Amino acid sequence: MDRELLVTKDGSHTVIIPSLNVMYHSLHGALQESMHVFIEAGLHYQWPVISDSSMSILEVGFGTGLNAMLTCEAAASRRNQITYTALEPYPLADEIVKGLNYEDASGYLRMIHDVSWGAVVDIHEYFRLTKLKIPLADAEGKYDLVYFDAFDPITQPEIWSAESFEKIYSLMKPGGVLTTYCSKSHVRKTMMGVGFKVTKIPGPWGKREMVRAER
Repeated sequence: MDRELLVTKDGSHTVIIPSLNVMYHSLHGALQESMHVFIEAGLHYQWPVISDSSMSILEVGFGTGLNAMLTCEAAASRRNQITYTALEPYPLADEIVKGLNYEDASGYLRMIHDVSWGAVVDIHEYFRLTKLKIPLADAEGKYDLVYFDAFDPITQPEIWSAESFEKIYSLMKPGGVLTTYCSKSHVRKTMMGVGFKVTKIPGPWGKREMVRAER
């Protein structure tokens, strides 16, 4: 499938699939969206309520690796252990990865992309990464936090189904949190139908609302 780099309004890259008119991030800014939706609304929200210094995170939709890189940086800065599992059935080609313009002074993004699929690797002493080239249905483990960063419900309706959210619910620890950019009413109703407590919160630049769901 054809993929191209595109500069968003905050200057950071996203990836576009021209034949489907689908983008990996908001045109208003890939970096600011990831920071707001996943780091601030997810990671920073969960850290104070985790009983020990270690957190387990599942990312549904690894994509460009931006969420993983930002989480890796946050773990190093805070010196709290994070075990991070990323699912991506269709990884980006290396030429796209090499063209990404995310600021990466520590080299974490390159190291994250260099990790072999299925391997368990410490990017630094506070960040352990596993990337899996599998669908959500095959995922295992128990997680404190889920970054739900799949394509939108129109493009990828199956991943926003009750079956998918039931699977995620089963993978989460009690008190676990899921964050996603999408706040469509049918998505919220589907989440609530499988047991999530769903809250609409302010969205990133260019989007009025997003969702935080708790088990």
